[in-house]
Amino acid sequence: MDHFEPTRVPEGFENISETMKQHHFEILERLKKKYRIEEFPETEKRKFSGASAAKAYPIQGILKYHGLSDWENRIAFLPSVSMNNSAAYTVTYVEWNNEPGKDKIIINEKEVSGRARERVIQLLDTLREMFGSGSRATVISKNFAPKGKGLGTSASGSAALALAAIDAALGSEYSKNHRFVSVISRYVAGSGCRAATGGISLWLSYPGIESANSFSVRLDSGRFEKLSLITIPVESRLRIDGKPFTTEVAHRSAPKSPFFKEWMLMRKDKIFSLLEAVERCNWKTIGSLAETDTIHLHSVTMSSDGLVLWEPETLKVIRTVYELRESGVPVYFSVDTGPTVVLLTEKRFEDEVAESLGDCILSRIGGASEILDPNEALEVLDVRKTSR
Repeated sequence: MDHFEPTRVPEGFENISETMKQHHFEILERLKKKYRIEEFPETEKRKFSGASAAKAYPIQGILKYHGLSDWENRIAFLPSVSMNNSAAYTVTYVEWNNEPGKDKIIINEKEVSGRARERVIQLLDTLREMFGSGSRATVISKNFAPKGKGLGTSASGSAALALAAIDAALGSEYSKNHRFVSVISRYVAGSGCRAATGGISLWLSYPGIESANSFSVRLDSGRFEKLSLITIPVESRLRIDGKPFTTEVAHRSAPKSPFFKEWMLMRKDKIFSLLEAVERCNWKTIGSLAETDTIHLHSVTMSSDGLVLWEPETLKVIRTVYELRESGVPVYFSVDTGPTVVLLTEKRFEDEVAESLGDCILSRIGGASEILDPNEALEVLDVRKTSR
């Protein structure tokens, strides 16, 4: 597959795709004035061998995304922005070999099959196809996160897997190329693209975009030291056909919403507002944008296949936020595809906010995915339980 070939445009989205493409280039030109855009690296046929490990943080959406215009390449319908949340993380070990057999995938101490395995293999196959490699991989991964739906751990898992797999197979020449790592990180979970670059990151995407051009750019340069994230994990009780709700269900249904295309068309102006807020270190505008887009995201979800993803606990937290703001405490809520809530406020207010909520997790903006010592990672993963 040529990663500079256009990707699929779903039926009914041909016209809006052209508009979103125009918006993409306007956003890209704006980015080039302030940020360095890396080149996508050259690829050549080679065998993969070696081991590496990586750590990555989950994301919390600011300007969120729903739906994939191209599922094979995990291309989103619209650009999106998130921040990494240090309340949780994923550690992943990858070892490549050239022995016959199948990839071995162990996640959270269990060898996985079905859709979970397919998504990991999709990322590994993308790398193998790009470099003409027939090597096989052993993957051992674990999420260190509280229980709750909508914490973004699929993104941290995708980013940790991508960085470890790239570093083990290709070395630092490729693993230090943030554009390349973010592209590969899309292939388990689209938001892995942003988890890879960390901080506050923008994922460039539109229907039909070339895979190599759908990547993430970090915007914040490690600023926002005063910002506090407060996570209230909420477990989902939603069942679809008797099975626990998964994010992929929402991604497949979202484009059916009568509001979906309008949401897409709003995105360019929202991103320009977000870029200005980041450059001015205006966290309140960022919080307000996250809160407004939370409502937009869930309006799309509710109006597609009638998926109501919030639980009573979610609404209780949202009401508490309104009350706190009314009393003069600056705090904003963000809810991704699930019932878990993340609040944004200043450090000096975090104790007051936390006291109003009960059980919660205080955290900060997380950094980019990072390389770990493989042996230390194996100790963290406790390979006695996950036999290699």
